[in-house]
Amino acid sequence: MIKKKLPLLIITSIIILIPMLVGLLLWGRLPEEVAVHWNARGEVDGYAHKAMMIFGLPGFMLLMHWLCSFVTSLDPKNKDIDGKPLTLVLWICPIMSLLVGSIVFATALGYEISVEIVMPLAMGLVFVIVGNYLPKCKQNYTIGIKLPWTLNDSENWNKTHRFSGIVWTLGGVVIMATSFLGSFLIFMIAVAVMVLILVVYSYIIYKNSK
Repeated sequence: MIKKKLPLLIITSIIILIPMLVGLLLWGRLPEEVAVHWNARGEVDGYAHKAMMIFGLPGFMLLMHWLCSFVTSLDPKNKDIDGKPLTLVLWICPIMSLLVGSIVFATALGYEISVEIVMPLAMGLVFVIVGNYLPKCKQNYTIGIKLPWTLNDSENWNKTHRFSGIVWTLGGVVIMATSFLGSFLIFMIAVAVMVLILVVYSYIIYKNSK
């Protein structure tokens, strides 16, 4: 499957490195230390040298991108991985690289960025998109809701993923709607509730099948 997606893998890898090029172009305008971490209130609580941001973040994202692709190619059920969910996976690292890079550079250049709003809003959108793809995800060991009972029962897998599509889509909408409250805590609670609902739902199906 990954061989069929090789052109996309190369394109997305190039996109991941765009912040590196932008950082080099902005090198003279960036301070030596740039903000790289924010707390739950959206306040900067971590800095790093600009070289670490410019080269380190895209490099790490690229490494994770290829690692995920490699692990997917080793999945004994990779032939069952639907093309659309795999395509979505290949876009996660590029999107995160561009998003984080944009926030860090904008902040370093003196622009006011409400990270506590932007990040939940972006992640909520990601959940909505993923929620629309999950029901199409066939049983495999790499992509999807991987629990012991979903991996051992195709019916459980299918029911769980159909339900997860609804939960993740609605959860993403809630996260986006509440992102303007500027609270990471709401985001974390929403994600925890979404995960818990899916685990319990899948487990109930497992128990009932027994």
